[in-house]
Amino acid sequence: MLAQAVRRLALAIPTLLAIVAAAFVLMHLAPGGPFTKERQVPPEIERRLEAEYGLDLPIGQQLLRYLVGDEGRGGLIRGDLGPSMTYKDKNVGEIIAEGAPTSAILGFSAMALALVIGTFLGVIAALRQNKGQDYLVMAFAIAGVCLPPLVVGPIMQLFFGVEWQLLPTAGLHRDEYGLRYLILPVFTLSLPIIAVVSRLMRASMIEALRSNAIRTARAKGLPERQVIWRHALPIAMLPIVSYAGPALAAVMSGSFVIETVFALPGIGKQFVLAAQQRDYTLVMGVVLIYSFLIILLNLAADLTYRALDPRSRTA
Repeated sequence: MLAQAVRRLALAIPTLLAIVAAAFVLMHLAPGGPFTKERQVPPEIERRLEAEYGLDLPIGQQLLRYLVGDEGRGGLIRGDLGPSMTYKDKNVGEIIAEGAPTSAILGFSAMALALVIGTFLGVIAALRQNKGQDYLVMAFAIAGVCLPPLVVGPIMQLFFGVEWQLLPTAGLHRDEYGLRYLILPVFTLSLPIIAVVSRLMRASMIEALRSNAIRTARAKGLPERQVIWRHALPIAMLPIVSYAGPALAAVMSGSFVIETVFALPGIGKQFVLAAQQRDYTLVMGVVLIYSFLIILLNLAADLTYRALDPRSRTA
């Protein structure tokens, strides 16, 4: 298993370089630039700024400069993400470090909530198959899949924040640990994942309950609760484990919308603003961080699956 992890991480390096190159080219092909503002910049100042950041070079040389650096700059290979083009006296690493805690808390909290609630609802639906509880859970799952966070977020703000005044609708006060400020964003972000996990868990639990292993456990006279929670549930959790890696990556990328809607100071909001302002280095830094997270989370999901299912180790 360790050898597989090392091999996958080694293959991740060329993958990340390809992602960086593609994102770099696409960003530079987009119309406008970091110094194209509403207020016109004098041509000589604009040329000086472009020369400072290497934007006057051909795109191939710009990419090489970003990767290996030049005099005074280490380059991406040396861990230097470069200076921000719109935030004065700040480099990309500092900006990402400021927003990372908020994005991490939001993403992992939403994923944990989705796994707990989705698993519970899926088990209930499987144990009450074709009954009222089953239909209710499936109706909730369909609604969760069909309603995007961009729609659910403002609705939650309207009712819980404006009409009922139960929870804050935007911002984050870290002096209060931000718990009340994170309830609406976390639930909104987790809703689609809850829907998918509950449907996966229902189907997997039904299949597990019909397996020979569960028939054998029941034939031994084990209590039904023990059969369900100690024998059927671990088998049914395998598809959830496989889904958890891509789902967490989807949650992290979905935080772009949530952080913008709820005005949270995370990486996602910084990415949206950087894309609007054509802050090339900040966009590239965020793309690199999220790409690395997606690769790492998928690897963790695969290794966890192999640890839980001995059959996959010989595949």
